[in-house]
Amino acid sequence: MTQQGAALQNYNNELVKCIEELCQKREELCRQIQQEEDEKQRLQSEVRQLTEKLARVNENLARKIASRNEFDRTIAETEAAYLKAWHRLGRSRAGLCEPSDERDSDSRLVSPFPDPGKLTDSA
Repeated sequence: MTQQGAALQNYNNELVKCIEELCQKREELCRQIQQEEDEKQRLQSEVRQLTEKLARVNENLARKIASRNEFDRTIAETEAAYLKAWHRLGRSRAGLCEPSDERDSDSRLVSPFPDPGKLTDSA
């Protein structure tokens, strides 16, 4: 019986040792889980902050694009009105001059603006 008792004691010791190892592995796993939960919270907070910042940037960008479009429209209208007046002035100046086959290069009116149809967006 003593041999059976010793074997039983060995099995008991091995079982206790296995349980202790499992408890240690569980504690390590709990520590890793907590670290990842903390990281998850940090990342979610960062995502919220970046989402709010992105929304602000998008709003500012939309306002600036609308302003730029308004500038483009105003510039185009102003140039068109100026060119119309410039051409009228050229016609009335041509009507005041005596007709001549050879015109001075100084008598021709040249627009200070490029052709409005050929403008490119430099922004």
